[in-house]
Amino acid sequence: MVTKITVENAVQAKEEIEKLEAQGYSRDDVYVFAHYQEREDDIADALDTAEVGMKEQGFFKSMKNLVAKRGDELRTEMQAVGLSEAEADAGEKELDQGKLVLVVNKK
Repeated sequence: MVTKITVENAVQAKEEIEKLEAQGYSRDDVYVFAHYQEREDDIADALDTAEVGMKEQGFFKSMKNLVAKRGDELRTEMQAVGLSEAEADAGEKELDQGKLVLVVNKK
């Protein structure tokens, strides 16, 4: 089951992740998305959550994302971890507003 959670900041993201852990999820089941790559990387490192890579996307999509615009890259990555195209589009719009999107996909 894939779940999308939108939060305002890293503090709220941490709280949501702790709630998920109490429900039996692992931090490896949680992907954090932010509009800016550096912010996303910093939060994922600080919260020790999973990062979307070649395993989730496949080789060709990973290579395509190297030259894609950030919005396209984010939508592709969110779909790679289980969101539908419509959910990824909505998530990307929330990221444009400065929010964070957590995608939870129990492996």
